[in-house]
Amino acid sequence: MQDKNFDALAGKFAKNIYGTPKGEVRAAVLWRDLSQAMAHLPKGPLRILDAGGGFGFFSQKLAKLGHSVTLCDISSEMLALGKAQIEAYEESSGETLDISLIHAPIQSLTQETLGQFDLILCHAVAEWLSDAKQTLGDLTGLLKPDGLFSLMFYNKEAMRFHSLISGNFDYVAADFKVKKKVGLTPSYPLYIQDVRKWVEDWQMELVSESGVRVIHDYLKTHQPPNSDFSQLLEMELQYSTHPAYIGLGRYVHFIMRRL
Repeated sequence: MQDKNFDALAGKFAKNIYGTPKGEVRAAVLWRDLSQAMAHLPKGPLRILDAGGGFGFFSQKLAKLGHSVTLCDISSEMLALGKAQIEAYEESSGETLDISLIHAPIQSLTQETLGQFDLILCHAVAEWLSDAKQTLGDLTGLLKPDGLFSLMFYNKEAMRFHSLISGNFDYVAADFKVKKKVGLTPSYPLYIQDVRKWVEDWQMELVSESGVRVIHDYLKTHQPPNSDFSQLLEMELQYSTHPAYIGLGRYVHFIMRRL
């Protein structure tokens, strides 16, 4: 398997994801989508699987709401970071979070050992897998009937468009192949139309889709003097579900229901 292990980049990866403005946009769009979708799941504590969830940003948020969460990742360093954050929260709050940590590739997860879940998260994982369709399809088998699958993947067409408007024509002409690969550039970005077809093949219902960072990555270097991040975040949330802009998202977020 070609899973990307972020052991050597754990600190940088965690900071890049949620410790920056682009990370805040990502978190806000995903949390909005998840909150809306989860309103249609059964009341009470849910069983949730965070597959390839790193240090468990959303695992921790969901566990703080009282849900039972299983966090799986191939990186021991990312899980150690998450464990430290969980322990710090429990010590300061006096609460115990229901989070189980599994150090393993997500391909090893089975219904026989874990049972079924009301909600599965798989965010920014597919683009690191050479066998994304098979691996993700296997994960859908861990869903309860009517369970939800939250899938966020790196959008190859947005990657191309960003490179084009940046003038990186040689990079586009070479189909994004470079001699020296940047550590956090995904290996297998995906086309939206391909993932939509996968959803059909898995016999899942697509219940929502959003673009993640439909504006942020295209901003000019010099912004108007009156611009502020709260305005950007508001616009990101507003236009993330607009049909004309979903395809501009650096990532695309699908939520699917098992029929």
